Amino acid sequence: MRTLKPPERTISITLALTPVLSFFFLWTIIPSSALADSDGEHIYGPAFSKFRLTLESGYREEAASPLYYWQNTDGATQMGLPPFFCQTITPDVEWSEWEVFYPVIDYRRFGSEYRLQIVEFLSFSGGNTERERGVERLTLFPIYFQQRSTNTNLNYTAVVPFYGELKNRLFRDDIKFVLFPLYSETRKRDVVTDNYLYPIFDLRHGDHLTGWQVWPLTGVEHKTPTSHTNNMGEVEIDGGYDQFFALWPFYLTGRSGIGTTNPATTLTILPFFNRLRSPSRDTTSYGWPIGCTSIDDREQQYIEHDVLWPFIVRARGSKQVTRDFPFYSRAHNRSLESDFYAWPIYKFNRLESPPLDRTRTRILFFLYSDIVEKNTQSGEFKRRVDFWPFYTFHRDMDGNQRLQVLALLEPLFPNNRSVTREYSHLWSFWRAEHNVRTGDASQSLLWNLYRRETTAREKKFSLLFGLYQYQSTTLGASWRVAFCIFGRRPAQPPPKS
Repeated sequence: MRTLKPPERTISITLALTPVLSFFFLWTIIPSSALADSDGEHIYGPAFSKFRLTLESGYREEAASPLYYWQNTDGATQMGLPPFFCQTITPDVEWSEWEVFYPVIDYRRFGSEYRLQIVEFLSFSGGNTERERGVERLTLFPIYFQQRSTNTNLNYTAVVPFYGELKNRLFRDDIKFVLFPLYSETRKRDVVTDNYLYPIFDLRHGDHLTGWQVWPLTGVEHKTPTSHTNNMGEVEIDGGYDQFFALWPFYLTGRSGIGTTNPATTLTILPFFNRLRSPSRDTTSYGWPIGCTSIDDREQQYIEHDVLWPFIVRARGSKQVTRDFPFYSRAHNRSLESDFYAWPIYKFNRLESPPLDRTRTRILFFLYSDIVEKNTQSGEFKRRVDFWPFYTFHRDMDGNQRLQVLALLEPLFPNNRSVTREYSHLWSFWRAEHNVRTGDASQSLLWNLYRRETTAREKKFSLLFGLYQYQSTTLGASWRVAFCIFGRRPAQPPPKS
């Protein structure tokens, strides 16, 4: 076999690639000149497509689909490289978002406020808010916490478990600790708790409040009634209470609502007995949690009897409940309804809070979900249907509709915009949208390998990277094959009456 010399090898490779190079020449050069539409649209299938948005004003570009998209709508631009990166910028409101391998890296900025979060553990944040000016935070959860501010009273540093202080973190106004759990002090509003060898020993004090505990052996806490003036200028009583436990949680007793019109007493001896008595409600339980419970709620006007709560429940009055878990349940009150059959096979929920009427039907949790929210005054409604992993369907209050096939993550995270931006474009091989106000509609298969658009003035579709295209307008209709125009038909005059 003769070995090709370098010049001959180059010529042979060039001849072999000539058909491919010719195709890409036609694909890139001819379409840009012969097929550029007056409205700026270019449809060349998954390779590159630029088209008008159906449900919003603006344009969208897709290339190397499903690996790239860009769109501009209502003053916001968005660029994505699914599943690696997505950027959303809205200059009018100084809002920007960056996501890298979401949820690995997530960045948000609004005006001077910003937050960078890495794998939910390492985060940086700062900026100016109504409550804080010039604040910057660094968090390596749960080891290192730091905040720096122009107001030095807001500064803190904490290295867990050795030493530090936290302010307005972890559901407390202030936290101080040394060799945690050896010693810590927490404050929530006016209540200060000193912990020694947390959670065994603690001392509590605050506004008319004192208490201590040696957990789980015994503990007491007392608060005397206080008062405050509400927004209407009226004086309201804040009820006091007494609490005591021994061998927690087996013996507990207490009084609440002291100084109010509805004082209550409780006594719990687990697992034998639990009792609550007040002017508005009586509760008695025997053998909790495997025993029976009786509730007489005079304020809410219902009587309830439970066995093995929450498995067997009967309630009558303003609340109607019949439950035999997991076989059947039907629960109603003035605004809520919750039913299931053979849980979790079928589940139905309803909320009626005029003008809102919201219903949700589910089968096997997220396998199938149908949510309808209706405005009972205007009659408008929106709807979302998810059938995992096959499709997701949306209808907004204006009647606009969108269908996507497939939907691998959307039903599991229905309100997560980041999942939609980062991942939906990877597997949404069929998309259909309909704008009720304008009458526009579009359908796309395999990232515009086939695309069809319909407006009030024209209809057009493209197939196989734009090799076949058809367009019909008020001026007539035409079609193109391999970027060549093969026919043109003038518009037909309207029929005479």
